[in-house]
Amino acid sequence: MRLNQVTFPVADIPRARAFWLKLGFALIVDSPHYCRFETPEGEATLSISLNPEAAGSGPKVYFEYESAEALDFAVALYERNGIEFETAPEDQSWLWREARLTDPDGNRLILYYAGENRLNPPWRV
Repeated sequence: MRLNQVTFPVADIPRARAFWLKLGFALIVDSPHYCRFETPEGEATLSISLNPEAAGSGPKVYFEYESAEALDFAVALYERNGIEFETAPEDQSWLWREARLTDPDGNRLILYYAGENRLNPPWRV
């Protein structure tokens, strides 16, 4: 089994579309009530669906970077392009480096680097 996509509920399709395009996602489906994007790397996709009542209630979604330096560079680039972060990249006690933000509808996003600790932390069962 592979994860195909995650769908975020949003209140404003044009605003949400612009946000995901700023993050470097490629638009592959565009309609007044639904958009789907390809991730900048890999084969996963994500989508946004017009649902004002549920906007901001989506899951936390984690986007992985290949190194701590790549994460820090990406966050700096996004900030220069007007993306606001709740937290700058920080090393966490669970051995991941994370930066947190929300999309314009309040859906929670985490950009991170974990390296070997992604699947094999010292406390793995």
